[in-house]
Amino acid sequence: MLKSRTFLKKTRAGGVMKIVREHYLRDDIGCGASGCAACGGAHEGPVLEPQPLDRVSSLCPQPHYLLPDTNVLLHQIDVLEDPAIRNVIVLQTVLQEVRNRSAPVYKRIRDVTNNQEKHFYTFTNEHHRETYVEQLQGETSNDRNDRAIRAAAKWYNEHLKKMSAENQLRVIFITNDRKNKEKAIEEGIPAFTCEEYVKSLTANPELIDRLACLSEEGNEIESGKIIFSEHLPLSKLQQGIKSGTYLQGTFRASRENYLEATVWVHGDTEDNKEIILQGLKNLNRAIHEDIVAVELLPKNQWVAPSSVVLLDEGQNEDDMEKEEERECILKTAVSEKMLKPTGRVVGIIRRNWRPYCGMLSKSDIKESRRHLFTPADKRIPRIRIETRQASTLEGQRIIVAIDGWPRNSRYPNGHFVKNLGEVGDKETETEVLLLEHDVPHQPFSQAVLSLLPKMPWSITEKDMKNREDLRHLCVCSVDPPGCTDIDDALHCRELESGNLEVGVHIADVSHFIRPGNALDQESARRGTTVYLCEKRIDMVPELLSSNLCSLRSNVDRLAFSCIWEMNHNAEILKTRFTKSVINSKASLTYAEAQMRIDSATMNDSITTSLRGLNKLAKILKKGRIENGALTLSSPEVRFHMDSETHDPIDLQTKELRETNSMVEEFMLLANISVAKKIHEEFSEHALLRKHPAPPPSNYEILVKAAKSKNLEIKTDTAKALADSLDQADSLTFPYLNTLLRILATRCMMQAVYFCSGMDTDFHHYGLASPIYTHFTSPIRRYADIIVHRLLAVAVGADCTYPELTDKHKLADLCKNLNFRHKMAQYAQRASVAFHTQLFFKSKGIVSEEAYILFVRKNALVVLIPKYGLEGTVFFEEKDKPKPRLTYDDEIPSLKIEDTVFHIFDKVKVKIMLDSSNLQHQKIRMSLVEPEIPGISVPTDTSNMDISEPERKKKKLQK
Repeated sequence: MLKSRTFLKKTRAGGVMKIVREHYLRDDIGCGASGCAACGGAHEGPVLEPQPLDRVSSLCPQPHYLLPDTNVLLHQIDVLEDPAIRNVIVLQTVLQEVRNRSAPVYKRIRDVTNNQEKHFYTFTNEHHRETYVEQLQGETSNDRNDRAIRAAAKWYNEHLKKMSAENQLRVIFITNDRKNKEKAIEEGIPAFTCEEYVKSLTANPELIDRLACLSEEGNEIESGKIIFSEHLPLSKLQQGIKSGTYLQGTFRASRENYLEATVWVHGDTEDNKEIILQGLKNLNRAIHEDIVAVELLPKNQWVAPSSVVLLDEGQNEDDMEKEEERECILKTAVSEKMLKPTGRVVGIIRRNWRPYCGMLSKSDIKESRRHLFTPADKRIPRIRIETRQASTLEGQRIIVAIDGWPRNSRYPNGHFVKNLGEVGDKETETEVLLLEHDVPHQPFSQAVLSLLPKMPWSITEKDMKNREDLRHLCVCSVDPPGCTDIDDALHCRELESGNLEVGVHIADVSHFIRPGNALDQESARRGTTVYLCEKRIDMVPELLSSNLCSLRSNVDRLAFSCIWEMNHNAEILKTRFTKSVINSKASLTYAEAQMRIDSATMNDSITTSLRGLNKLAKILKKGRIENGALTLSSPEVRFHMDSETHDPIDLQTKELRETNSMVEEFMLLANISVAKKIHEEFSEHALLRKHPAPPPSNYEILVKAAKSKNLEIKTDTAKALADSLDQADSLTFPYLNTLLRILATRCMMQAVYFCSGMDTDFHHYGLASPIYTHFTSPIRRYADIIVHRLLAVAVGADCTYPELTDKHKLADLCKNLNFRHKMAQYAQRASVAFHTQLFFKSKGIVSEEAYILFVRKNALVVLIPKYGLEGTVFFEEKDKPKPRLTYDDEIPSLKIEDTVFHIFDKVKVKIMLDSSNLQHQKIRMSLVEPEIPGISVPTDTSNMDISEPERKKKKLQK
């Protein structure tokens, strides 16, 4: 049956266009109940069970299916995902509304409907002849959809009666809309709110904790006092933004100070790019990453960013007076030029909440169901939740979702989602850091795995099309020990002309991952492989990453080769790119390659090739540095693991050899050569990587720090910076240069991927290269796969596809890749921090030499070279007499009593693991030398113990 809808639309030119939409109604859409004779198995995919006996509800004891409305799906998805909830009918009307309103919830509901064990059935009610309803005149689309949902619920109950008159199978309508529920009951449809139904499941009391509390009444704090000003409605905010009264931006909370945040203003305006917010009332219930509207305060109310470290550590307190006292600490006398544009949040444009990992701070009130949850991310405020399982959840890592934040509550309200496991447990903590950094880490789906080549795999004649056979070349790979995902291999040989041929051969991942299929989409979503201390989260399935794409020795592998002809001065005479087949003659570690180069007795072809590469690499590096490329430093650490327990037993900074530099030089050269080629061919849609020059203000701290040691650092160009860093040497303090380079790294901007047609500045500041991309690591970076596809089209080795030449799609892809790379970096740092804690937990208390990296108002940030470890020494601690502190931002320096500390000063600190806060166990540092009476601690600390209470300690040692 065909229905058609006609409506008129005004065109841009002012004409009127008649649009006719055809809508097909069918009789053959199944109800989803298996065994329904009337439908005759018309349904496909997961179906409802014929006898749903899994839930016993005190409200509806007979077997039943659930039919939720849109708001239940949007707000109670955590309840619906619980294993206890099965046999649910998801209407097409509801699914479409959810898709329009929340992409993350839509994805979650699709995952649930695809899970066979959950028995969720999607019913296409909009195309079923008996459940389709037309919109009445004067009826809103919302009311029409509510009516369509009720019509489907009514039809189901009548339909099921025919199927099973004897066993009274029913459909229960779940809605939190009071009017909708009343209308459903009037129409004879059994209807309950989500809360009523969940509370009726007496066998599953834990489900109550997962309910999102949506009504703000009843969850208000006892005082009922209004703390925050009202958020303006969206219409007023949009008017204000348009007129310039308000500014729109992303809210970024501070990790170090819960009373301070910044808003990054959207748009191209250079002034007021960053607005400071200070004090709870000005933050006005915004949460990290929300899109907010802010109002600028008058200039006489502007403030400077605070140097105070303030953490919200009160226990269940709603004491606003105390908060106001703390806010006064932030306001200190500062010079005029330190003041920054300051504002307050007037409304929320879009919430960017996500489920948060953390721990429960159990209430001191006996039998209380209300507790505070402390997120692991210090930028997120504590969340008030109701739970009956507080005793069980104490000492566990849990996930909580925010439901809302009433004006009269110091904290937002939320609900319990999931228990991850015991705090401190390695598996649990790894799961936490992956979730917190939004790293996709679920196993690859069947749809993805089904696209992998069938084993045993070998190179066919078809694979050899448009490919050169380079298996005769003496190719080898050089990687860190234990590396299984080998992306790159190298060769170097002398030509008859006397010149040298150098080849960089990169795994041909794009041969296996074809554009647009499930494997490609999953790789694009993940964006990068994430390397944790003991675990690797692959971007592509292991069959590819560690086997078929990995350029292992003595097996034939497909590659994409970049081959140069060079003279002995490393000047490039010719460059060519070709898809190839190679057979690596050796998989070496950096140490093994170095040993071959240095050996007086080894002169085989692999060693000769390595020596040629190393000689050229040194010339290339010298040329790059003369060009202004920066050699920066970061203290990278490597853990030595116990083979039995996998706990870290030693911790040391990574040693870099000549061979590290050799591989790096040729990877850089290949990336630059490929960047030039793809930009030549595709000027509008080449995927490139740039590194913006930092604004001069970024360098202030570096220049001041060097000045305090009587050194001058010039920062007008990258070359000037590189040269002044090379000259900044001190005979009495050899480590100073490394410290300066570490500090210079902190001044840098983040390098980013971009689409050439969307930008004009291509320059890579750190490498001093006018153009750059990523080509050399396609096993672990999705950007490289796109670059391979572009290059393949450029050299005629593969065909193009529409998305490859769509600059807007490419720009969106770059945005996701930049986000994924940043998160991977943070996850890796968090993994190092966690393993460092494990190391110091077993090592006990140690004293080590350290250097000051930054001075704060009440603390020193120090670096311990031996461990590559950074930490903070605090001087204002609770329950201890406060020392006399004088902070000077100009030098910068911090005077404690009568001792002055500058950046790069050498100190001695005591390091220990502070487990007094289970959630944020941290490495705690105290000053040992120089000695300051009443401040510094003795080296002998045998009688000191700052661990958690004995009961909790036993828990951790299990």
